[in-house]
Amino acid sequence: MSDDSEDELAALGSRLREVREYLDLSQQYVSDKTGIPRSAISDIERGQRKVDSLELKKFSKLYGHPVSYLLGVEELDTDVHAWARAITDLTEGDRAEVLRFAQFLRFSAENERRTGRR
Repeated sequence: MSDDSEDELAALGSRLREVREYLDLSQQYVSDKTGIPRSAISDIERGQRKVDSLELKKFSKLYGHPVSYLLGVEELDTDVHAWARAITDLTEGDRAEVLRFAQFLRFSAENERRTGRR
């Protein structure tokens, strides 16, 4: 493996570990939720194992972060981290409700700007 590939694996593993720890999730919990063996998660986080696209998609869904962020292509603003952590333990129904409320707030703000009313 080339040095660039090793650096990329290490960076991806580090980012995955950082997000998992930020969300206060254990490797075993991630394993249980994704079906990826805990030993594989450990190897991935240490940069010792490649991540296939399906695994990356599973991490993305569980962690609430886009694949592009996990790959280091884009940065998230710190509010997004806080939101991801806040909704981690919510049910799917509660998450949908939070999304609907956020969309309502956005629509309300756009409407106020358009009409000049509060």
